[in-house]
Amino acid sequence: MVLIIKLLLLTSLWPGAVLNGFHPQKEHHHQHHHHLDEKEDIHPVPMRDSRKSTSKMKRIDSTKVRQVKSEQLLRIDDHDFAMRPGFGGSAIPVGIDVQIESIDSISEVDMDFTMTLYLRHYWKDERLSFQSTNNRSMTFDGRLIKKIWVPDVFFVHSKRSFIHDTTMENIMLRVYPDGNVLFSLRITVSAMCFMDFSRFPLDTHNCSLELESYAYNEDDLMLYWKHGNESLKTDEHISLSQFFIEEFSASSGLALYSSTGWYNRLFINFILRRHIFFFLLQSYFPAMLMVMLSWVSFWIDRRAVPARVSLGITTVLTMSTIITGVSASMPQVSYIKAVDVYLWISFLFVFLSVIEYAAVNYLTTVEERKQLKRRGKSSTTLNLEAVQAMAFDGCYHDSDADLNYSVHSEESSSRGRAASVATLDAARIKRKKSIKGNVGRIILENNHAIDTYSRIIFPVVYILFNFFYWGMYL
Repeated sequence: MVLIIKLLLLTSLWPGAVLNGFHPQKEHHHQHHHHLDEKEDIHPVPMRDSRKSTSKMKRIDSTKVRQVKSEQLLRIDDHDFAMRPGFGGSAIPVGIDVQIESIDSISEVDMDFTMTLYLRHYWKDERLSFQSTNNRSMTFDGRLIKKIWVPDVFFVHSKRSFIHDTTMENIMLRVYPDGNVLFSLRITVSAMCFMDFSRFPLDTHNCSLELESYAYNEDDLMLYWKHGNESLKTDEHISLSQFFIEEFSASSGLALYSSTGWYNRLFINFILRRHIFFFLLQSYFPAMLMVMLSWVSFWIDRRAVPARVSLGITTVLTMSTIITGVSASMPQVSYIKAVDVYLWISFLFVFLSVIEYAAVNYLTTVEERKQLKRRGKSSTTLNLEAVQAMAFDGCYHDSDADLNYSVHSEESSSRGRAASVATLDAARIKRKKSIKGNVGRIILENNHAIDTYSRIIFPVVYILFNFFYWGMYL
């Protein structure tokens, strides 16, 4: 009985003992897991703190956050950039400034000029504003231009233009936190320049490059020079081979189109004055020399036909070549240029010198025939001695001692021929002696009156013409 009671007690106490025996292990296991959890909770805390501090350092300027795309930072997808800033309100002001890098060429034939410049636009678009703690801007290249609104400025009267693209497109976009935008690009443009060549090559030209918005009239967009007269800057080393650039200036105005209204227009004005020294060497001095050379014929004996004719024709052809060369490099204008006046008047002087000799030669022949008629002689009876005299000295002699004319009848022709051959050598020696010391006297005495007056009149009139010409065009 006692044994049965003991077994019942043992049976009742055994599950509790078993439970108590396993509880420390479970508690130990629970403590172990709790300890691991504490380790897991303790160690990541400094990591989060360090990440937070690092992210704070990185968020000093939101423009330097690499994880955010520029489109997201500028909220490009949140706005419709097909419309201008402030659409429906007042006109958006767009400031312009220009830096001229070079004037590459001036073409008189095409009447245009080619210029390379930096064109900068300034405007404000609040849709592009962003957060920045130190007010630093963001700079982009040309890839962002197609996604936002930019002014549609074009060059009026331009023939050709392009944006430089070496090594990338020369485009810069700078956006400031408050929405101000700077848009800069490097352009080469060829534009018309209406030139007046009536004073060429002593001319001065006023050329201008004109900027205007293509789509937006003055109700939507207002173009203006950003810094007034200081908005136009030029390189100090700009120079041209044929022109001197006197002045650059900036101005503005309005242009009216009947179908679309008034538009703001900006002007880049510059004055070109031509260097004349090149044309003095190439046109004016050669023309002067040809005119002076034509005067030499007035001092050549009037009977030296080959010498005077060849000299006159040579000067005329040379003047024609000079005029043709100048005309080939000029546009085919319908009015007279200053260089045309000078060259054609010089050509007229040369031509008149040829006409002058034609008159002298004709009047000399008429005078000779009259003398022969007074002496009762025919012009066909010039003897062999006179022909030899002309071949020897090229001069016409009025003296009977130098040139001997005689009438030969048919009965005495044989006797006269024999006598003339016998005395030819003696007459030639006598003529040589007479001419040797009296060349100047013979030329002066045998001058025609027209030659004498031409030696004075031609130079005097040409000098007066030069005084009048240079006084009027300079």
